[in-house]
Amino acid sequence: VVIRAQNGELLYRISPWARYVVRDEDKVNYDWVHWNPPQSYIHKNPSPKRLKSLRIYESHVGIASPEGKVASYKNFTYNVLPRIKDLGYNCVQLMAIMEHAYYASFGYQVTSFFAASRIGYSVRSGFYQLYSVSTASPYFHVIPLTPDLKHPSYEEVFWRKEGGDICFVKMEFILCVITASRIYCLSIWEVLRFLLSNLRMWIQDYRFDGFRFDGVTSMLYHHHGIGTGFSGDYNEYFGLHVDEDALCYLMLANHMINSLHPECITIAEDVSGMPALCRPVAEGGGGFDYRLAMAIPDKWIQIIKELKDEDWNMGNIVHTLTNRRYEEKYIAYAESHDQALVGDKTLAFRLMDAEMYTNMSVLSPLTSVIDRGIQLHKMIRLITHALGGESYLNFMG
Repeated sequence: VVIRAQNGELLYRISPWARYVVRDEDKVNYDWVHWNPPQSYIHKNPSPKRLKSLRIYESHVGIASPEGKVASYKNFTYNVLPRIKDLGYNCVQLMAIMEHAYYASFGYQVTSFFAASRIGYSVRSGFYQLYSVSTASPYFHVIPLTPDLKHPSYEEVFWRKEGGDICFVKMEFILCVITASRIYCLSIWEVLRFLLSNLRMWIQDYRFDGFRFDGVTSMLYHHHGIGTGFSGDYNEYFGLHVDEDALCYLMLANHMINSLHPECITIAEDVSGMPALCRPVAEGGGGFDYRLAMAIPDKWIQIIKELKDEDWNMGNIVHTLTNRRYEEKYIAYAESHDQALVGDKTLAFRLMDAEMYTNMSVLSPLTSVIDRGIQLHKMIRLITHALGGESYLNFMG
């Protein structure tokens, strides 16, 4: 679609519902390709039944290779999934499934919500290979990480109506300075139809078993959690600073998913601790099944950075691990992609740093740094797994 703006500028846009997009390596813009194969993909396995407890392997298809290249769906299906199964995980959380322009963003700033990412493959092969992830279904729940609705691409499709008024999104200057993102108008019927149909498409066509909603805190509040601390006081959760449109959308999305596909699981990444977010919509809750225990990895980083080993306070550690609302399920984790990739270090690097390069071999002598790092790493994961929540997550990195 070519739109002539009020200032005479020509804007080239593809459909927000595009299911198959291609981009030449030397170009920035995507082209929408109509894809309608004569034979639909036949799923080989039924969807798994809802599990009482999740052991999640958070993963990214593109980095799932020891080689210095972007790995493919085929590599992930045949080389990585069997290892995940053998390690005892029962859920795979996949990052960067929706098409996104900047590959190093690990899936944020989505450009085509209905199109599968071409991770490490020619477009057509990648499109087919995504379906092959369904071969995991007898063993795992497969849950994609969805970017939060504050992060559509800055130059997303159909944002501007006639080159002037913003159609699907609204501008909020502070957030755009920080994330270069626009924000969905979640009170508009067409926007709700677009987002809800997107969730349903990934479940019905690709047989995903749920979603991990990213950045829920930035959606729930008009201040987006920026420069705001949450102490647990209920005044922080109820008032004019709550974005009621976003809260209603999340309740509506969970209600739809649970009604149409009751075996599906939804997970909220919320750092604020919004009460009842993980209670059923019928009770007035947000409808999520789990929330991420985001205070736990921050606590481990704080301890390792600021305290000597002999100054670790077990009472404070146990309080952090068990500080959660009754009958709201939490997913515990010592670190995820947020800690390991986003301008930070993994726990192993914080504990052992440069010696990981020189003294991790059985051919070299065991140093006190490596010995201490390995033992603390094991104990951190053990106590997090034991006390941190009803389920557990580990990042492949």
